[in-house]
Amino acid sequence: MKQFLKLPVDISTEAEFDKYIIEGGFPKALSYDDPEDKRTYINGIIAEIFEKDIRKRVKIRNVSVFNIVQRYIINNFGATTCLTNILEDLHKAGSDITRETLNRYIQVLIDAKIIHKCERFDLKLRRSISGEQKYYLSDLGFYFATNTDNRINYGPVLENITYIYAKSKGYDVSVGRIGKLECDFIVRKQMMQYAYIQVAMTILSSIETENREYRPLESIRDNYPKYVITRDSLIQMRNGITHVNISAHMKEGKEF
Repeated sequence: MKQFLKLPVDISTEAEFDKYIIEGGFPKALSYDDPEDKRTYINGIIAEIFEKDIRKRVKIRNVSVFNIVQRYIINNFGATTCLTNILEDLHKAGSDITRETLNRYIQVLIDAKIIHKCERFDLKLRRSISGEQKYYLSDLGFYFATNTDNRINYGPVLENITYIYAKSKGYDVSVGRIGKLECDFIVRKQMMQYAYIQVAMTILSSIETENREYRPLESIRDNYPKYVITRDSLIQMRNGITHVNISAHMKEGKEF
């Protein structure tokens, strides 16, 4: 989009990737230089989605509670959660809401394409697991505009980017369970073509970090492709598992 709008593009892919992390991917946001102007614009998008896409389709009786649920889901993207835990957190914060209403509000956000639901998949049973799941944002700009903490938690951010990228390539995406271990993503296409993905900011900080990211993949006993995706520019190989730099992988349009 920067090239299309004839805006300067940094020669460093990593630098542009970092800007994408902070600002999200709404094209018109590139028209604003000031971060607060970008934030105002994206908040306007959220309000417009509510007015045009949500209010016309469904009846939201308590708009203030709906907004609280929306902010909660957006600010906790990438976290393993379930309706019971969300209800407990909302009740502690003073929001009186039933389980049925919460489930309905979340489905409204999914239908409006603000969030995506990523369910768990049991690798041994080869089936989805009901209960706990993760929610990812259709664009990180939603978090940029509404979050209450200026610090960046790179774990869920890189997971979110990987999730959306895999979906854009036509994959079905699930969180994987391997016994007591968890694989960040299982991506699947037709004819049961699997690939397994672990996502981390870096695996170079310590051997403990490296082992933590590789261990779930090494415990999978089939021959489908396995990836560790990080922001590291130094790439290594281990036990046939492919280590890739996330920004380079996306720029080249590679699949898994």
